[in-house]
Amino acid sequence: MLSYYKTIDGQMTHLEACEPGCWINCIAPTDAEINGMIADFKVEPDFFRAAMDEEESSHIDSEDDSTLIIIDMPVAEKTGGNITYTTTPLGIIITEKNVITVATKNNPVLDEFTDNVVRGVQTNLKTRFILHLMLRIATRYLQYLKQIDKISSHVERELRKSMKNSELIQLLDIEKSLVYFSSSLKGSEITIEKIMRGRVVKLYEEDQDLLEDVLIEVRQAIEMSSIYLNILSGTMDAFASVISNNLNIVMKVLASITLLISIPTVISSFYGMNVDGLPLPYFWFPLVLAVVSMGVAYFILRKKDMF
Repeated sequence: MLSYYKTIDGQMTHLEACEPGCWINCIAPTDAEINGMIADFKVEPDFFRAAMDEEESSHIDSEDDSTLIIIDMPVAEKTGGNITYTTTPLGIIITEKNVITVATKNNPVLDEFTDNVVRGVQTNLKTRFILHLMLRIATRYLQYLKQIDKISSHVERELRKSMKNSELIQLLDIEKSLVYFSSSLKGSEITIEKIMRGRVVKLYEEDQDLLEDVLIEVRQAIEMSSIYLNILSGTMDAFASVISNNLNIVMKVLASITLLISIPTVISSFYGMNVDGLPLPYFWFPLVLAVVSMGVAYFILRKKDMF
């Protein structure tokens, strides 16, 4: 699906057709739409293939009069009762007069621009528009990281009450999300540093402050994801140790109970043999002996902290 937007009188306005200085938003474009844009804007076909590849990592490439920037966007998806966080690539193609964004699915970051949530955006100022887009993506990373921190804290509190597989699996999903975020943000940082050099994308003096803000937000998100990942890894190791310790305690108690139960079994086995010469061959004696022996064994095991 192709949509055309242009800033008119400070508002992001939807257009019916493409104009110079407009933003072309492509969400899961068809082959016919891609071929049309390749013919109209003289864009390399590999640019669209790279932008549509879910496994494409963040990078920047330039060919003739077109430049491709791949940057990862955070995605929150609800699966069952849990929220999982992943990343998806966003392709930004800079042509001579327009900016084209290519994504395999819609994203809240793009919706913020189409819904006029982001102020001060000028689609005809291509470099500034791209930097605004990157800044909103970095801000979205920070928002999701705060949500991840709250979710992990809630799951940790639930695990303190009772050890359940569902909570442990949820912590594992959160850890995977943090790994995805961390690797994507590091790739985005390298791409932004290349843009800062000004060799591939033309930078203006008034764009420097905005570019520095983008880099600061990305580095802050990298630091936050690294801290949360270390905390979560430590939490997972701590709960693994607790589970192992609980298992040892249970096995120790069961072994002690087995030992106590075996005492009357051994005594009754002696008195159940068809032999002569056993002391006090009366019913009450082996019973009393078994009870006293169990009491002594229990006292010893209790002192050894086996119960």
